[in-house]
Amino acid sequence: MFKWLSLSSAVIILDQITKYYASQELVLYQAVHIVPGFNLTLMHNTGAAFSFLSQAGGWQRWFFIGLASLISIAIIVWMYDLPANKRWLLAALALVLGGALGNVCDRVILGYVVDFIEVYYKDMYWPAFNIADSAIFIGAFMLIIDAFWFNESENDS
Repeated sequence: MFKWLSLSSAVIILDQITKYYASQELVLYQAVHIVPGFNLTLMHNTGAAFSFLSQAGGWQRWFFIGLASLISIAIIVWMYDLPANKRWLLAALALVLGGALGNVCDRVILGYVVDFIEVYYKDMYWPAFNIADSAIFIGAFMLIIDAFWFNESENDS
């Protein structure tokens, strides 16, 4: 269990370091072009994914903190109950946990989530995101793979 919580901790630390530097070096809403299709653009998201509920008046901060905290506790319990050979599933859950807690840190400390990675194609922009969001996405994708391709008796690796 320690190595999986260490993975979650590494995600949180990397997430917080990159958000700190983005907040120090970037100007809010001013894109810094890196390569075609990729900018660094500092944004503050008071909502959830895709700015869902971002204009809700403030109550959503506490709602998302509570929701992410409950989900994090459920993930920790789930991880604790899994056998050690379910490494793929444990890694997936550790990534989701680290990402969720990385964004909770922002909500508790700042009242919003710092986003700064912007991907686009021509004039179509994906909503800005961060390292925590990336970890959640990768972990969720791994959970889908686990659900559809790994059977219960396999030794996951």
